[in-house]
Amino acid sequence: MSHILRSTGCFSIRDIALALRSGWTAFHAIPLASLGLGAVSVLVGFVVLLGAYRIGISAMALPFAGGFMLLGPILLAGFFRLAEAVANGRQPSIGDALCGFRQAPAGLWAVALLCAFLFMIWITDAAILYSFMIGGLDTTDQLPWLNQLQADKASFTLWSSLTGAVLAFFVFSVSAFSVPLLHQRRATLIQAVHASVSLVLRNFLVSIAWGLLLTGTILVSILLLPLLALVLPVMAYASFALYLRVFPE
Repeated sequence: MSHILRSTGCFSIRDIALALRSGWTAFHAIPLASLGLGAVSVLVGFVVLLGAYRIGISAMALPFAGGFMLLGPILLAGFFRLAEAVANGRQPSIGDALCGFRQAPAGLWAVALLCAFLFMIWITDAAILYSFMIGGLDTTDQLPWLNQLQADKASFTLWSSLTGAVLAFFVFSVSAFSVPLLHQRRATLIQAVHASVSLVLRNFLVSIAWGLLLTGTILVSILLLPLLALVLPVMAYASFALYLRVFPE
């Protein structure tokens, strides 16, 4: 708990800007391992978007893409391990990222499980909205995200996004700082979650700005899939850099 008490207690837009710079620097130091780990997410995203298109429920593509943010904490352990290796002056490989997953503490997997549960709630709510607001299958050959331009699908996208935003903020509050704290074993599950939620609420406006930046960049990258392999590692490293500014080692 002593580590948590040494938190700076606040962060600013300047801290976010510096964290983004650090994220890009870390990516530039280990591009191959970063792109390799990011490519896994690209593959999963491609399968999901293609599946929505093939089934004929293209309007569900955006909720699936947005729901990816809820699963983000599951991926962070690998990127954090790569960032730590670079900070220690070592050139890591994709094996280091896999080691990060294998050695992740139970508390981190508990947070990941919670995020996965909330993801299922989001998709279930979106599916219910879809059945009421659209109800049928696509009859066009447009790509999933282009079908959002139709009036009924645009309305569905709006309401499903509003529903998801509540869950997304809850996940962000719980995981933003608890995941790296748990990854470095600097706190127990309860301590880490309490510290994360308290910090987000104490810096509410800056936290909202950071959350919107994360969501916006990742969401756009998912809809432009190859870009995700670049953006996801940079934002993951930036998140770790911001955490270190708030909770100095």
